Amino acid sequence: MGYEPSTRDRIISAASKLFYSDGIRAVSVDAVAEKAGLTKRTLYYHFRSKDDLIAAYLDARDQPNIALFKRWFSEAEGGLAAQVRAIFYNLAKAARHPKWRGCGFLRTSSELAGMPGHPAIKIGAAHKKKFEDWLRGTFEAEGIPDGVALARQVLLLLDGSFAVVQLHRDPSYMETAGDAAFALVSAALDAS
Repeated sequence: MGYEPSTRDRIISAASKLFYSDGIRAVSVDAVAEKAGLTKRTLYYHFRSKDDLIAAYLDARDQPNIALFKRWFSEAEGGLAAQVRAIFYNLAKAARHPKWRGCGFLRTSSELAGMPGHPAIKIGAAHKKKFEDWLRGTFEAEGIPDGVALARQVLLLLDGSFAVVQLHRDPSYMETAGDAAFALVSAALDAS
């Protein structure tokens, strides 16, 4: 007997596919309900508004994305700098897939740029902060004295590469950013 997803999970799954593929503004609640195979009324029973659904979409991406980055890091061969670079190289591989649309957190925040108090903006900011904090802790555990600055530099390279790869549709920019992160981490290790 297989796992039967809850109605709420079906809605979030449908919203995730549509929002990631087409963007949050382009997708109606009607389209999400149809994709989930239920009525709009049922959707609104589980989510008070489209804004709540958008927040749930991002919240559902949070832990799986962080876990994936940590897995790529831990599976990489070589030292700390190579492990950090592996995150970028694995993202570049993912970006070569025709359905890749970039970072769902960044795309959503750009669509909601005029709404800084939106729950999805807060979830996106918290997600990026979790990644940064994980990097900081990892760097400090390796004896790098200013793990805060280095983690921010790597995060900026990562998010910048998401933006440029989306503009140019060229994942090699992400690999270039990974090489830059490798150089920054290597220099920080040499200085510690």
